[in-house]
Amino acid sequence: MGAERARVERHEQALMKAEAAIAAMRDKAARDPCRNQYHFMAPAGWVNDPNGLIQYKGEYHLFYQHNPYGDRWSAMHWGHAKSTDLVHWKHLPIALAPSEPYDFDERGGCFSGSAVDDNGVLSLLYTGTVVRDGQSIQSQCLATSPDGIRFEKYGKNPVIAHPPVEGSVDFRDPKVWKHEDTWYMVVGSCKDGRGKALLYRSTDLRQWEYVNVLAESDGNLGTMWECPDFFSLGDKDVLMFSPMGMGSTKTVYLVGKLDYNSGKFTWDVQGEVDIGFDFYAPQTLLDDKGRRIVIGWANSWDSKGFAPPWQKDWCGSMSFPRTVELDQDARLKFSPVEEIAALREERWACGEQRVGADMEMVLDEPNGAAWEMIAEFDLTRSDAEEFGFKFRVCPDGTEETVLCYFPSTGTLKFDRSRSDGWSEGICERRLEMSGQNKLKLHILMDTSMVEIFCNEGRTVMTHTLYPHSDSTGTRLFSRSGTACMTSLQCWKLRSIW
Repeated sequence: MGAERARVERHEQALMKAEAAIAAMRDKAARDPCRNQYHFMAPAGWVNDPNGLIQYKGEYHLFYQHNPYGDRWSAMHWGHAKSTDLVHWKHLPIALAPSEPYDFDERGGCFSGSAVDDNGVLSLLYTGTVVRDGQSIQSQCLATSPDGIRFEKYGKNPVIAHPPVEGSVDFRDPKVWKHEDTWYMVVGSCKDGRGKALLYRSTDLRQWEYVNVLAESDGNLGTMWECPDFFSLGDKDVLMFSPMGMGSTKTVYLVGKLDYNSGKFTWDVQGEVDIGFDFYAPQTLLDDKGRRIVIGWANSWDSKGFAPPWQKDWCGSMSFPRTVELDQDARLKFSPVEEIAALREERWACGEQRVGADMEMVLDEPNGAAWEMIAEFDLTRSDAEEFGFKFRVCPDGTEETVLCYFPSTGTLKFDRSRSDGWSEGICERRLEMSGQNKLKLHILMDTSMVEIFCNEGRTVMTHTLYPHSDSTGTRLFSRSGTACMTSLQCWKLRSIW
């Protein structure tokens, strides 16, 4: 009993210390003009992967990788928030802090994982990570809470102490779900330069049996699969993961079927969850409306320093929640959850607009730093070589973010090289549904990020950008021909903070 009490007290003390650090930074962080207005952020400190997405006792819970001591990555904690509508979030006490021999390390900590409702007990499965003699040691651990707020680590952690022979020391990010009467867990790993998802099963979340390699790279799908997520959509199964070693590809999905007897997943459809610079480690939940909802970390490890040098005491946001659906050809499509309507202020709309060759049109709306826009173009009446929008334009035109479409190739191009004097990169991709007669763009702009949904969400991109406060204008342009925009509607979006 003494050892158990000491373990609980170590964790409680670590949590109190972390909460005090957040309290000391939050006022300064809140004043930073770069903070987003309606995308989730921690009160202060570093944020990366979303963890433990779940609807528990009627409320949505979001956990996330968190360093409460600064605005850069360090020993990982689990931050925690909840919501009744996926839009307005209430910050809760930090859920997990490094405190035990299997997770207490400034180079490790409580790494990513997931949450399940075990007969009313909110249960977190996470990766404990420590570094010993230069070697990372990763194991899967359990923490539980009867009230969904205060969590106690399982006294016999880790519940999976070592990877199987098919895995390696990279052995992390458990996603757990229930199929019939059995719990299943998929863990990201690799071996011989090929990413893998490893499958386990259990009857009680404490004793786990290794089943098989659920799926692995054929040599073209990355060297390590981080943050795997597995779920069903209709009669199909979906595996999502963030691969390392695939260049600009940050999130992959595979659609197929899992044989629960053999533990093997076979797929015949492959795609990307988000093609942008800044979307990583997506995780999903199933809510009581039957929706599969996904949230990702709106940043990435190869971003230029993660944040501008003027950003203080915080770093990182979450994407706006999206629904995940299967299209007719078994590919995925994504849309902002309908609850975004709760943030909309007065609607502004205009009818058909034709933009002449090599012309720019200054639009009255959208204007500002936080808005939503839906625009449609008739491609049969557009003969431009390229057309699109310039967003977050400053009065003298020296700052702008460009989104343009090339009808002849079906390519969408995003250019942030002049967004802020900080961000870099051009993202170009042929749209999955190119060759259609219309182009539809659904755009969510916030202070420091933009999410772009193309043609009903078959192609999605997320990017961070940090324009100055006076860069608020929008222009419509066309090059080498005319463009026909058939409709435009937009809303300013209220802050959730």
